[in-house]
Amino acid sequence: VQLQASGGGLVQAGGSLRLSCVASGRTFSSYDMGWFRQAPGKEREFVAAISRSGGTTNYADSVKGRFTISRDNAKNMVYLQMNSLKPEDTAVYFCAADANELFLAGLNTKEYLYEYWGQGTLVTVSS
Repeated sequence: VQLQASGGGLVQAGGSLRLSCVASGRTFSSYDMGWFRQAPGKEREFVAAISRSGGTTNYADSVKGRFTISRDNAKNMVYLQMNSLKPEDTAVYFCAADANELFLAGLNTKEYLYEYWGQGTLVTVSS
């Protein structure tokens, strides 16, 4: 599967952005999906994940209550709605996919287990 993320940009602190990720292929509903981010000079970190059905989600503590992950399997899309953005949310955001039942195994936060990655979209939050 090929992934393409979009929707990044420059926003003031307290503002909102919605990231989108479109997947190619006919079996999108067979993949658990995740969003990760990498800030300048830091390692890539988990942000949010959603199960293949969309019925289960998981969030990093740093974004819980502010970000919402969702998906539309009919459109091969996954979204990340980001509200109440903070300067520390500034990063390149990546969407990722994996077909190996990461949610069932409790491993959906593990970056190294995701097989497919999009190219990233830059989010900059000004103070």
